[in-house]
Amino acid sequence: MSSTLRQTVSGAIFVQLGLELGWLFAAVILAITYHSSLPSLPALAPALLFAILMVCLNGTLGLYRRDRSLSFSEYLLREVLALFIALVIVYLSVPFLPGGVAFQQVLGSTLLLALGGLIGVRKLVRSPAARMLLPHRVLVLGTGPDARAVDLSLGVATSPFLHLVGFYPLDKVPERTIAAGRILSSNISLEDTVKHLGVDEIIVAAREQRGGVLPLRALLECRLHGIQVTDLARYFERVHGRVPIDSLKVSWLIYGSGFRQSWLRGVTKRAFDILAAIVLLSITLPIMAVAALLILIEGGAPIIYRQERVGRSGKTFILLKFRSMSHDAEKDGRESWATVNDLRVTNIGRFLRRTRIDELPQLLNVFKGNMSFVGPRPERPQFVAMLTEKIPFYAVRHSVKPGITGWAQVRYTYGATVEESMKKLEYDLYYVKNHTVFLDLLILLDTVRVVMLGKGAR
Repeated sequence: MSSTLRQTVSGAIFVQLGLELGWLFAAVILAITYHSSLPSLPALAPALLFAILMVCLNGTLGLYRRDRSLSFSEYLLREVLALFIALVIVYLSVPFLPGGVAFQQVLGSTLLLALGGLIGVRKLVRSPAARMLLPHRVLVLGTGPDARAVDLSLGVATSPFLHLVGFYPLDKVPERTIAAGRILSSNISLEDTVKHLGVDEIIVAAREQRGGVLPLRALLECRLHGIQVTDLARYFERVHGRVPIDSLKVSWLIYGSGFRQSWLRGVTKRAFDILAAIVLLSITLPIMAVAALLILIEGGAPIIYRQERVGRSGKTFILLKFRSMSHDAEKDGRESWATVNDLRVTNIGRFLRRTRIDELPQLLNVFKGNMSFVGPRPERPQFVAMLTEKIPFYAVRHSVKPGITGWAQVRYTYGATVEESMKKLEYDLYYVKNHTVFLDLLILLDTVRVVMLGKGAR
């Protein structure tokens, strides 16, 4: 594992990215070389642009996500979409680059070569040979419910180099949720087991660690011999981009890495917010004008819905949205979350929500400084009071500005219950701890995918 700008990237992803970039670049050069009448050397710029753009689009469409594995048909559909978008963008851009004309004449060959090569790379990084060359052998310490949760998460993780060697039992935790055939013998010491099986990482799957539950001396010995030791919170943070509340301790918040909010990060984020808000307001003004007219025709004024939300440091502000519900949505005075197929949503409102056009007025909130483009979604004060009382560490999400989009929005569904809000908080905590320019860009790219697929809207 490597950490890039505080985002953990597995060795498998590094290998895949390198192979894909190299092949996509080569595909353009090979396509031009095949048409021998065209010069290939000047086409280096279009080839590089095409390769970088494709990798970005693949990331946007979720092809590098580690928390779920795509079927081949899903992969192929998204890869063809990415290729189509990339070829169109590069085709329109390359006239301004050396070798642009040569690239425009080989689109068909480039498409076939690129698609064939990308499928080949996917097969290669998932092959048994790749697992043998770059193995990452994992041992889970524990056999209880937490070990089962780790087992399930490893089962859906997409790292082809990861190999689970087994589960080592804890004498003081007799509970078993793992099949007996997968549990290693405790007659052999943990140190010898790790050495014998060539383990690279130990995942400590035990929530209760006091009272001599863990073999601390053995774990220290393994750590001194270069074996990575990971607790539950850090494991889920690394693999799934979330921090499970039920395994979280205050010490993780106090002593854990991250949570750095330097003045440079603040200035950079604010400068980006202002610039992007101005640009997007200019571009989307016609769309907002049409949306306002449709709302007015269907249900009359008001067009803009104003609602109090909780922002950074617990301070409230007025959030702006296009009105998507009927006038009497909360006629009984009781506030409630939106539900699936909510009858209070108007016909125009349903379209505005599905396309996220109803969120566009929040660009004014970003411009004013109440919100950022990326951050935890702001909640209403009444819900915040209730959730703070029921969910541990809920107030931590208010240490950064709320956002129009966020890590929880692109990784999880709409939160309309306490349980769903707790799950979303796990993603919000990950963002608060690890937010960087790089992560913000990943979220913005993923937001495009979410909007295109219409996920999470209610």
